Amino acid sequence: MNYTIKTITVFSWLTVIWACSQFLPSAPKSEDVLAEPMEGLTNAQLRSHLEGDGQFDKIFSMEEGLGPAFVSNSCQSCHIGDGKGHPLTTLTRFGKYNNSVWDPMIAEGGPQLQDRAIAGFPAEKIPQGATGVAQFTPPAVSGLGFMAAVTDADILALADPGDADGDGISGTVNYIQPPDYFIPKAIHIENSGKYIGRFGKKAGAIDLTHQIVSAYIQDMGITSDFVPQDLYNPEVGVVTGGDMVEDPEVSAAIVNNVIFYIRTLKAPPRRDKNGPDVLAGEQLFINTDCAKCHIAALKTGISDVAVLSEKTFYPFTDMLMHDMGAGLDDGKYTEGTAQTSEWRTAPLWGIGLAKDSQGGSLFLMHDGRANSLG
Repeated sequence: MNYTIKTITVFSWLTVIWACSQFLPSAPKSEDVLAEPMEGLTNAQLRSHLEGDGQFDKIFSMEEGLGPAFVSNSCQSCHIGDGKGHPLTTLTRFGKYNNSVWDPMIAEGGPQLQDRAIAGFPAEKIPQGATGVAQFTPPAVSGLGFMAAVTDADILALADPGDADGDGISGTVNYIQPPDYFIPKAIHIENSGKYIGRFGKKAGAIDLTHQIVSAYIQDMGITSDFVPQDLYNPEVGVVTGGDMVEDPEVSAAIVNNVIFYIRTLKAPPRRDKNGPDVLAGEQLFINTDCAKCHIAALKTGISDVAVLSEKTFYPFTDMLMHDMGAGLDDGKYTEGTAQTSEWRTAPLWGIGLAKDSQGGSLFLMHDGRANSLG
C-alpha cells in the first residue's frame, strides 16, 4: 500500500514538472546572449569574473553611498544583459570652449550632468555658459577586454589623419590626459603626457580602469579608492555637496573585480556567419567601403590573461576618430584632442542583438537617433 502511494506521489510530481516545463521559456542559446564569460578562463579567473558580475548587478542605495547626485543606481541598469542602453538611460555631457581650449566645466559640475539626486539634495542642471551639450547612449560592454588589449602601435598603424593614401578617409586618434590613478601598460604609448583614448563615443577613456572608475563616480556618485571624493554639485555648493556616507564607498578590490568582469566577457557572437545572405551582405559591406572604417578583424597584444593574449577578434571598428560632418556635430561637445564633429568608429559586433537590451527597438548612433540599419 505504501509503495503504491509513493509511486503515485512521484508520478504526480513528475507530471507537474512536465506540465510546467511546457509553459516555461527555454534557456536562450549562447549565440543569442552577450552576458557570458569567455572560454578558457582558469578557475581563479572565473571566480573573479563572477564576483565582478555580482558587483556589476548591484543596486546601490542612499545608505550605501548612492549620489548625492547621480544618473543611475547600478551598472546593469544602463547595460541590460551587458547590451546597449536606450533613451531612458542616455547620458548628457556638456562643456565649453575658452578660445580654442576645451573646458569640461569641472567647477560647474561637468563634464556629465547628474540629473537625479537622493532625498534632500537637488539634481544638477546644465550650467549657464555651456556651449556644448551632447547625449550618449550607453554602449554594450561585452568583448571590451579584447579592445583593451590592442596595442597603441597597432591603432596608430591604422591612422591616416592626412588621408595620405587618397581614399577619402582620414582616421586619427584622440589623445587624453590620464587621470591620477592611470598606470600605463606595455601596450600604451605616451605622447606629451597624454595617451590614446579607446573607449566611449569620443574615445575619452584610455583603458577599462579609466572607463569603469569614471562610471562609478559620474554615473552613480559612488566614490572609490581611485576617486575618493563625491562630485561637486553647483546646486548645493562645495561645503555641503557630499552625502553622509564615509568615503571611499567601494574598495579598489570591488572596482578591480568589475574591471576583470568586463575584461573577460566573451566577444559578441557572430551568428550564421556562413549563411548565403550574410556572405552576400559582407561582400556588399566591403564593396561600399564600409569596411575601411569598420575593419573586421583586429589582434590583441600580449596580455596577462592568456585567453586575451595575441588573439584575433572581429569588432568591425578601426578604433579611430573620424570627422562625421556638420550633421553629427551636435551640441559642439568634445573630449580630449578630438574635434566636435569627430566620433570613434562604433564597433558593429553584436548589433544584431542590440534591440534585446533596448526594449525591442533599435536606438543606434551615439545618441540613439537612428532606429534602423537602413
